[in-house]
Amino acid sequence: MSPTVPADYTERVYAGVLGKVIAVYLGRPYEGWRYDRIQAELGDITYYVNDRADVALKHHLLVVTDDDISGTLVFPRALRDAGVDPTSVDVGDAWLNYIVPDTSILWWGGLGNSTEHTAYLRMRAGIAPPESGSIARNGTVVAEQVGAQIFVEGFALTCPGDPAGAADLAERAARVSHDGAAIHAARVVAALVAGAFTADDMGRLLDEVVTLIPADSLIAEIHRDVRAWAADGDWKATRQRIDDRYGYHIYGGNCHVVPNHAIVIAALAHSGGAFDEAMTVVCTSGWDTDSNAGNVGAICGVFGGLAGLSRQDWRGPLADRIYLPAADGGSCVTDAAREALVLAGIGRARYGAPPAPVPAQRFHFTLPGSVQGFEVVDGAATVTNPGGRLAIDGAATVVTPTFIPPEAQRMPIYALVASPTLYPGQTIRATVEGAAQLVLRVYTGSDEPRTLEGPAGRDTELIWTVPDLDGQPVVAVGIRTAGPATLRDLTWEGAPAVRLTRPADGGAMWRRAWVPAVDRFDDRWPEPFRIVQNRGRGMLITGTRDWRDYTVTADVTPHLAAAAGLAARVQGLGRYYAVELAGEHVRLVRGVPNGEPTVLARQRYDWSYGRTYHLFLTVDGDRIRAGVDGRSLFDERDDAFDSGGVALTVTEGRTATQVVDVTQFSPTTGADPASQPGVTLPEDTP
Repeated sequence: MSPTVPADYTERVYAGVLGKVIAVYLGRPYEGWRYDRIQAELGDITYYVNDRADVALKHHLLVVTDDDISGTLVFPRALRDAGVDPTSVDVGDAWLNYIVPDTSILWWGGLGNSTEHTAYLRMRAGIAPPESGSIARNGTVVAEQVGAQIFVEGFALTCPGDPAGAADLAERAARVSHDGAAIHAARVVAALVAGAFTADDMGRLLDEVVTLIPADSLIAEIHRDVRAWAADGDWKATRQRIDDRYGYHIYGGNCHVVPNHAIVIAALAHSGGAFDEAMTVVCTSGWDTDSNAGNVGAICGVFGGLAGLSRQDWRGPLADRIYLPAADGGSCVTDAAREALVLAGIGRARYGAPPAPVPAQRFHFTLPGSVQGFEVVDGAATVTNPGGRLAIDGAATVVTPTFIPPEAQRMPIYALVASPTLYPGQTIRATVEGAAQLVLRVYTGSDEPRTLEGPAGRDTELIWTVPDLDGQPVVAVGIRTAGPATLRDLTWEGAPAVRLTRPADGGAMWRRAWVPAVDRFDDRWPEPFRIVQNRGRGMLITGTRDWRDYTVTADVTPHLAAAAGLAARVQGLGRYYAVELAGEHVRLVRGVPNGEPTVLARQRYDWSYGRTYHLFLTVDGDRIRAGVDGRSLFDERDDAFDSGGVALTVTEGRTATQVVDVTQFSPTTGADPASQPGVTLPEDTP
């Protein structure tokens, strides 16, 4: 019998996402520290420590990029792309599609040093999962590091009340990169998350989930030991026993699963699932503090719900904000409510539950207490969610990020790559109570934002089409009010009408609006977009999955390239349509996660290096039209991808582009992009 989806399922998913994110942010500044150092410099961990200027922390930001968060929420996109019951190969394809090589999500420590990097290289070399993560291929020490259990909560959140189903799903995901004891640990963590939706006793839940792994396994032995030690009630004594029997001096590699899994179980056993007490145990115990805390936080978040996160103000400082750097650039700047709704929708579909109503607006504040990234940037007011709305209690400018905000430009440890979520030509709609004015914050040549003021009104819907910004990205959107005022919702719609090129005032952030999945994208060349790929295919990506029907045009000047072109409906490195100059042909292709793209159509075409060609690609429903120099060459049907951003592509060589134009598709204008409003084909350049 399929589990019954709990009535409070969506809210519990939200609590699980928040629990994970809060805990990672809590444990990240001292990741890798041992217990003795934490005790000496920080004492018992009871709240965020990132503002401790007196301590040499790894960083002092609160909201950061981190592999524990990125992998947890990006890899489950396999459930959207391949269906709710993916194979290990499907999850591996998600890795290949969303990971920007040497840049995003993973710790890029090298072959045989980073388990995830090793598995990624295996897949890139054609070794499919589960062999890509196997002990037979990579050895026991590499295959049994901690990474399997730190990435499984997103999958498990789609399995409410189904620990066995979550364990099986997590195992398929984990076998992309891990094997042995790491698989058993991943099964347990996923089962704990899934079981927490319906459990009312953490001890009984721990008893249940350990039956989902072999009784004679090392992870099962850890459970028996830690549960027995925890019965004494002294978590610090339990921690010492874990160190003595299962510590890093016994289980090698950079971050072995055995000692860290033991700490996770100790935190749950000693806290009974209470979030605050569990955070003190798991973070103060040391080792992989952000990963271990993330596991415990997700489990306790689901177990205790939002009320369990409310004993102190865990939620206020982070304001729901999350960064998920990936090749699908428009999904990188996001929030906990948005991610929770996606996972909850997948979970409902998995068990045949009726879909829950999903607000059409991007920012809707329907989840209890959610502020979806909105914070005060000017003024002394505060923002709260007293129930389905954002309340502003005084004069202030209140915005939420749509791109990399100023404080995140120099992100420590894990790179932040992203595309904006809002572009010129898109129409903003906001419902306000009280007097308010729409505002945008836009980067300038100094890489600092300036504020643009839009329509103002009282107790109304404010509507504003984003104006041309000369190539500079929008970094935030929100409202300005003399207060008090309420923001009921805010959203935008449609594909943009935007010209993308080097802004007249320059700067660096316009370049960072493109996800650079290429070997070189340097800023010193005369062309705004000179890209180089040494092996295989490279892509320079911008835009979001909100874009559906549109035309994209660009001048493309190939220089010693096997192929060069222009892509639309880009959803990552292996999900896109592209028109390319390749060999003796021009071709229309559909991307695949690994290997050569599928050719939908091609024609012989006499092109040469050093000459500029004007490519266009129009996507309209399942109809795809493309051509060169104003001449339509292809008119095909394909329904694999219904939305996504744009990209410049290059295969093994160099290409250059001056201008990329994206315009909203209008069926009345026909297929010729030159005839569409707002699209200007640039002149040939030498």
